Amino acid sequence: MAKDYAIAQLWIGGSLTYMEQLCAVSFRDAGHHVKMYTYGEVGNIPDGIEICDANEIMSMDHVIAHKRTGSPAPQADKWRYNMLAKTDDQIWADTDAYCVKKFTSKNGHFHGWESPHHINNGVVGLPADSDTLAGLIDFTSDEYAIPDWFKPELREEMAQKKADGNPVHVGEQSWGVWGPQALTHFLHKTGEHKYAMPIEALFPISFKKRRLMLKPNLDLSHYVTDNTLSIHFWGRRMRMRIIERENGEPHPDSLIGKLLKKHKIVPSDAPMPKTNPHKPTEQVMVPGTQIPVVSNRHKAGRGGVNLTDIADELSLDQGTQKHAFTELYHMLLQPLRKRSLDMVLLGLGDPSDAEAGTSPTLPMWLKYLTKTHITAIDERAYAKVKDERVTKVKSSFDRIEDMAIVAENLENIDLVLDDASHLSHHQQNAFVTLFPKLKSGGLYIIEDLRFQPKARETSGFPKTAALFQGYLHDSVFNHPDAAIQDALNDLRQDISGCFLHQAKWHKEKRDQVLVVHKR
Repeated sequence: MAKDYAIAQLWIGGSLTYMEQLCAVSFRDAGHHVKMYTYGEVGNIPDGIEICDANEIMSMDHVIAHKRTGSPAPQADKWRYNMLAKTDDQIWADTDAYCVKKFTSKNGHFHGWESPHHINNGVVGLPADSDTLAGLIDFTSDEYAIPDWFKPELREEMAQKKADGNPVHVGEQSWGVWGPQALTHFLHKTGEHKYAMPIEALFPISFKKRRLMLKPNLDLSHYVTDNTLSIHFWGRRMRMRIIERENGEPHPDSLIGKLLKKHKIVPSDAPMPKTNPHKPTEQVMVPGTQIPVVSNRHKAGRGGVNLTDIADELSLDQGTQKHAFTELYHMLLQPLRKRSLDMVLLGLGDPSDAEAGTSPTLPMWLKYLTKTHITAIDERAYAKVKDERVTKVKSSFDRIEDMAIVAENLENIDLVLDDASHLSHHQQNAFVTLFPKLKSGGLYIIEDLRFQPKARETSGFPKTAALFQGYLHDSVFNHPDAAIQDALNDLRQDISGCFLHQAKWHKEKRDQVLVVHKR
């Protein structure tokens, strides 16, 4: 027999917004007993939701926060594992998880894949005697634990820092280290990952496709299916998007807008604050010090126009919320910002944005490079991308001959930025054909050198990072394709400088961006 479970949620500081109300009420309306655990007074908790003392599960001597965002996510991760160990009739649900169908489990396991590589802990149930749960509680008991799944060189670096008396706090480690990363690791270690449900069950609309939930009149039935039990709204980033791009409330005909109407939630009764409601009320300090954390949120608006501020406003992964590529781009391009430039942009965004007919990256570049004309090249049409400073070109990157045809119509380019498929052969086909079209002093930039979809990589092509590392070391290009090798080596005399940049300046994220300068 499937067991009847209560839903446990945790809210740290501040009042609920209409988004958290919607999620809590969705479980209530599906027939669940919902327990909202809090530390102290919390406003806007809907009727029918039981308010519980979070100290019953775990006292909070201090907030364990993520340094970059100020989010208490590590605290919430640790809390949920302890809650699951102390109860046998509750399933954890993030306050940004919406219930489509009532949750049941015959064995106490209730978790699902977010992607082909990660099981997310945004919704999670584990039996009290689970070996995975025991491993999670032990691991999160040490705020300076070194994760077993990190690469050996990073583990060695962290171990040396620990030996030197300067251990790396969980708040300084990568996002989700106590969350999806740890859950995925321990479920695989114990073999309990066999109980994880498919992506469509709990996380049918991915983080990258979250914007689709705000598009009016969009058919999402191929994501939300008969097998879907919940939808994750990707809270912090979704709230930012709604505040900055939707004027504080979603379109009434969007998915979220329709769900608000279904559950009779009135956004104006619990509006979104202009700051992160999950931000702890006290000042977050750099771990081990009394020095306040300063994130880009604190820097925004200071000085002149800053590309990183624009990226963060648009919730783009080029900003500080993920890669921080824009910190480098701003240094390179700020002196050119108001010049009349010709830019080539390869790739207009995630395929999900093509369904909505928009591009997330173009607005950033148009706002930052105020007089620049952009030739946007992509395998898809993006019919709704319309701006007098943008010329769209539809082309495949698979064949060098196709890129050569595109290059015939381009001359005197100031800047090329490749943010397309990230496939090695696509990047190299484009570089060979477009670099000769750069002006003297022009820049050629390739993003995401460490993110190549394996299923689409062409056998025998080297990774672009390795190709250029070899050039920097040997002053020559070595490539298995003789024609491409000859073409690359013919370009050497025009290369003034070349470097590979570490995303977020972290060693473990090395070789993420290539920048080549033309003589």
